[in-house]
Amino acid sequence: MPEGPSIVILREQAQEFEGRTIATARGNSKGLRYEELPGQPIISLRSWGKHFLIELPLFSLRVHFLMFGTYRINEVKENSPPRLALTFEEGGELNFYTCSIKEIDGELSEHYDWRADVMAGEWSSALALKKLRAKPEMLACDALLDQTIFSGVGNIIKNEVLFRIRVHPLSTIGCLPPAKLRELVKEARQYSFDFLEWKKAFVLKQHWLAHTKRICPRCNIPFHKAHLGQTRRRSFWCERCQKRYDTPKVL
Repeated sequence: MPEGPSIVILREQAQEFEGRTIATARGNSKGLRYEELPGQPIISLRSWGKHFLIELPLFSLRVHFLMFGTYRINEVKENSPPRLALTFEEGGELNFYTCSIKEIDGELSEHYDWRADVMAGEWSSALALKKLRAKPEMLACDALLDQTIFSGVGNIIKNEVLFRIRVHPLSTIGCLPPAKLRELVKEARQYSFDFLEWKKAFVLKQHWLAHTKRICPRCNIPFHKAHLGQTRRRSFWCERCQKRYDTPKVL
């Protein structure tokens, strides 16, 4: 599943289509009003977490890539029917595959709180802290994947952030010391931008310290691996250097 930084890259790559007018629209996503898309100019291309947003005068389109979604710009994916294929009067095309496409009526600001997007300029660490403190029983591994708190954070960022700040994934939010909770919020954003830089340079996997790894680079002992929390996503952690916080503290 693409994480927030990957959607930012898509947004940047597709920036040339802002202001262009849709010439044709087709695909196999159910419920889309394809016949109303031709003639619509793209007002803006935006991202919110794992959502790629195409803003139009009539309505907006939300693209969610789920687990295996892909896209092509100015080319097609052979032997794969598109969920949505757009061509433009000024030239060029956008094609989306194996993803979810939904229409959004009204202003995007009515549907999205940009302060929750870890990649956005409007990101609010204070709001993230407030939301975390309201969920003291939540596990750290679930908190980082909660898109209402950390929109754009996915499983890679989760594992790497927890390893970076030396926190066990089964720690509960209400047990983290205040300084450690602030560190979690800070690193969720910082690692997202590190992820963006490394992915653009095609060296992302070279920088993984925990995700999919077998040996802890700090302790040189085997990592533990399990599907943890309510999300049941894979976690990789070191029992020696990642502390499990389980003593309640007042935040």
